[in-house]
Amino acid sequence: MPLLGGHPQAQINEQGVDSADIVIALFGSRLGSPTPGAVSGTIAEIERSVATGKPVHLYFSTAPLPRDIDTTQLNGLREFRQQISQRGLLGEFATVEQLEHEVWKAIEYDIDKLDLNVSTLPAVSHGVKFFAQPHEERELKEYDKRGKARYTTRHWIEITNSGDEDATDVTFEVVGEHSSMMLTGEDEPTIIHTGQTRRLSVIHYLQGSDPDVIRIHWAENGEKKHKDFHVG
Repeated sequence: MPLLGGHPQAQINEQGVDSADIVIALFGSRLGSPTPGAVSGTIAEIERSVATGKPVHLYFSTAPLPRDIDTTQLNGLREFRQQISQRGLLGEFATVEQLEHEVWKAIEYDIDKLDLNVSTLPAVSHGVKFFAQPHEERELKEYDKRGKARYTTRHWIEITNSGDEDATDVTFEVVGEHSSMMLTGEDEPTIIHTGQTRRLSVIHYLQGSDPDVIRIHWAENGEKKHKDFHVG
C-alpha cells in the first residue's frame, strides 16, 4: 500500500511481514538492496519473521546464471547462504515446477503445525425445497373385438424435496374451480423427507379453462407454508 512516512522497509515489514503466517524467501543471483538495519531488505524481513516465531523457508536457485550477472550481489548471496546454513536447512530449486512442489510441501507442513484459530462456520440450512415435475405414459388398455389395441394415457406428478429439512403435514390440492386436473389417491397429511420423491396420480378431463396448478401445503419447523406449481 503506497504510504509516506518512515523507511520503505519498515512499511513493508508492517504491511506484509507482520501479518504473514508463513514466510518463503526465494534467491536467484541477488541478495537485495541494503536497508538502515540490514545488508538487504530481504534479510531484514527474514530476521524479523524468525524473531517473531514465524516459520521461514529459504530456497536458492541452482539454475544457470545470466551472463550479465552482478558479481558483487552474487558474492554477497553466497556469503549469506554460507552463514544462514548454520541456522537451519535450506532448499534448492532448478525449475519453476520443482519450486512449486517444494513450496506446497512447506505450506502443508506448516499448516499441520500452526494453530490458525480457524473456527468452523455453522452449516447454513436451506430448508424444504420442493419441485414438481409432470409425467405421462401411454399404456395398453384392452383389445377390441377385432383385436385392435386400445390405449390410455396415465398421468402423474413427481414431488421431490431437494432441501435439507423434512417437510411435515404435507397435503396437495388443485388450484382453480375450472381445472381439467383432479388428484386421485389418499389425501391424508404425509411427511416428505429430504431427498425423497412422492408420486401423485392425476386424471385429466377434456374440459377445463383454468391452468393446471398444484398447491403443496406443508409445515417446516412449526411454520405453515405453501407453494404453487404449474404442471400443465
